[in-house]
Amino acid sequence: MTGVLRLSPDGPRLRVEQDAADVIGEAWSVSAHTVVVPVERLDEGFWTLSTRVAGAVVGKFATYRLRLVVVGDISERLAASATLRAFVDEANRGREVAFVESFEG
Repeated sequence: MTGVLRLSPDGPRLRVEQDAADVIGEAWSVSAHTVVVPVERLDEGFWTLSTRVAGAVVGKFATYRLRLVVVGDISERLAASATLRAFVDEANRGREVAFVESFEG
């Protein structure tokens, strides 16, 4: 796998683990190793870690060894939640998940 799958901002939201699995299937169909997801595509529950949406989505990508890059401004969400800020900081230290304001590549 050598490519990057960029999701458009106006598609269906990733709400549950199956939504992530559907995107992973799409990524495999185009031989992508990285999936770029605009913040607009993530369900509101993703940002409230107690809902476990973020864990389910991120975990599914990790299981299938695909890099997940979440693109967009989440500064207000980070300012409002120390837990989310810690989650994003930890994710950005690794290789499987990244939260960035923009993505070129």
